[in-house]
Amino acid sequence: MSQLTPEKAQAYWSRTSGLMWTMLAIWFFFGFVVHLFAPQLNGIRILGFPLGFYMAAQGSLIAFVVSLFWFARKQNDIDEEFGVAEEE
Repeated sequence: MSQLTPEKAQAYWSRTSGLMWTMLAIWFFFGFVVHLFAPQLNGIRILGFPLGFYMAAQGSLIAFVVSLFWFARKQNDIDEEFGVAEEE
């Protein structure tokens, strides 16, 4: 890992913490907000299951996995931008 100047370190942390807060908002949305609307979605059926159940059982999990891969990619981009990426 290369040494960062204090200004670059502050910019790096700003970008990293911004990404962290974005991920936390995405997690909160798919973990809690979507489930608040499950009863209203239960009138719609997909493959015989109510849509509210599907969103709770499958949709959120899919969103979590996709967001983890997106987060890893974005953090890697930030690391490369500031010259602190790990060697492959």
